[in-house]
Amino acid sequence: MNKTVNINLAGIFFHIDEDAYLKLQRYLEAIKRSFTDSQGRSEIIADIESRIAELFSERVQHDKQVIRLKEVDEIIAIMGQPEDYLVDDEIFEDDPKTSYRRSSSPTKKLYRDMDNSYIGGVSAGLGHYLGIDALWIRLLWILLSIGSGGTFIFIYILFWVLVPEAKTTAEKLMMTGEPVNISNIEKKIKDGFDNVTDTVTDVAKNVKDSVSEAAKNVSDVAKNVDVKKQASSIKSSSRTFFDTLGEVILFFFKVFAKFIGILLMIIGASTLIGLIIGLFSIGVADIIHIPGLDIVDIVNAGETPVWLISLLTFFAVGIPFFFLFYLGLKILINNLKSIGNIAKFTLLGVWLISVIGLVVAGIRQASEHAFDESVLEKKEVNIKATDTLYVKMLTNDFYNTSNFRHSHGFRIGQNENGEKTIYSSDVTLIVRSTTDSIGKLIIDKNADGRSYEKARERAKNINYTYTIDEDEIYLGSFLTTDPKNKFSDQEVTVVLYLPEGTIVNFSKSTKSVLHFSRYNNTIVTSRDVDQYLKILDSDIECLDCPEETFDVDVDINDDNSSLKINDEGVEVKVDSSSLSIKRNAIKGSTESVKVDLDSDGLSVKSVDE
Repeated sequence: MNKTVNINLAGIFFHIDEDAYLKLQRYLEAIKRSFTDSQGRSEIIADIESRIAELFSERVQHDKQVIRLKEVDEIIAIMGQPEDYLVDDEIFEDDPKTSYRRSSSPTKKLYRDMDNSYIGGVSAGLGHYLGIDALWIRLLWILLSIGSGGTFIFIYILFWVLVPEAKTTAEKLMMTGEPVNISNIEKKIKDGFDNVTDTVTDVAKNVKDSVSEAAKNVSDVAKNVDVKKQASSIKSSSRTFFDTLGEVILFFFKVFAKFIGILLMIIGASTLIGLIIGLFSIGVADIIHIPGLDIVDIVNAGETPVWLISLLTFFAVGIPFFFLFYLGLKILINNLKSIGNIAKFTLLGVWLISVIGLVVAGIRQASEHAFDESVLEKKEVNIKATDTLYVKMLTNDFYNTSNFRHSHGFRIGQNENGEKTIYSSDVTLIVRSTTDSIGKLIIDKNADGRSYEKARERAKNINYTYTIDEDEIYLGSFLTTDPKNKFSDQEVTVVLYLPEGTIVNFSKSTKSVLHFSRYNNTIVTSRDVDQYLKILDSDIECLDCPEETFDVDVDINDDNSSLKINDEGVEVKVDSSSLSIKRNAIKGSTESVKVDLDSDGLSVKSVDE
């Protein structure tokens, strides 16, 4: 059983095994001694401790986990022993050195480079991460922002908020892809003291030159090393074929993951931008009452403010897509700054409130169509049997819009008095026969509401115009109502009862209000317009319809026989014999001709069916 020690390393609290603590303490003291006379000693030590704390944090899974000797050894292997790094200026001399340099493979991380920033350091950080000059990144941002109508400005802001700034020396080294060890940290800080105005590009170049110089020295040292021993070392450290194959497969998986991340970012950003545009174009327009959105207010029978619906929709749809964008960004950037639990739970709460608000508004809107009620108006038509009636449609310059009657939709317009009104073409004409001596006209006005009383009130407020003269009926093509009644599926059904024996003519203008088939017990359809019709018992007889005829023309020829049938009759020829039957068809006749051909010969009989 080992004791544990609680330590505070670079402001982070850790539980560490006593043996591991003693080794870490000796390691840090050795580092401090190696920098006794170095310029910027305190900054170097602080950055080294910060890097060690970061590496410990990556290996700790939970707060109660204890750091053991294994973790300390791993950290020391990454950072290197103080004696392995000639941290003074002699490392740049040409004398061969017997020391060697241990380093881990560098891994770039995305940070914002505020040392070379114009706005937020995003472009400079992306330049380091992608290995591209920051100038080209900035030009690309400008072109994409102009080409996308400002979309990439929003994406830039998200990068600015979510990507952390490279503050410490270790973070600046990781930003450029350099190993974060004692030598590079010391070199980075020394370069900063030598010339505080140098850019990150100059620093990276100096580090590269230093590494090249050190590599040359290491190469000189390698010449003095025993060849067999060196070959054995290379052989022991070389990777197997399967290790290489595994890395290749892993590389392709990483490329695929990056592609998925980019796709998620594009989907999330596009949706968020569309929602922002919708919020400002509809919600704000409703607040300041921009003309042209009256139709939205009329459809909104639940009377929930349009700006509130826009805001709730923005949060209900936008928050999931924001996290989708964040997920894509997280896939692309390993060290992406977390938005924090407070922000996550806040967004979750806003999303739940928005969803509940939309459900309530939807229920309120649906309740306005829960009930429907009708109001009937009856009017006698002074038409008797054997009289002739003409049915036509009224024309109105205010509402007669082309290609609108057949849609049964609604629009907003102005009536004769210049008042705003809703008008709809949802008018239907039904014709039925009656045994009464005179006809009658029933106007059925129908509307929806959240209660029967509300629906009946809206039905009463429907205005429908029609005129009945001695032998003519003029029906309105449109119904109108006041905008305060909202659009509640208002419709008008005109039922015309005509005595049997009445002759009626429906003008072509009535075709739009008649059904195509005999729907709802109507005896007149849209195919019967512009004809004189006689009303029968639940049926009609067309008095001026053209007589239906059937044209038959059959002509079959073979080597020894032929058959010809046309309006003149039937002609049959078999071998050298022939038979010709010619008789014009008589409409309504039940007599037919039967022709039999067998071994006894040909027989023709007239058959009365």
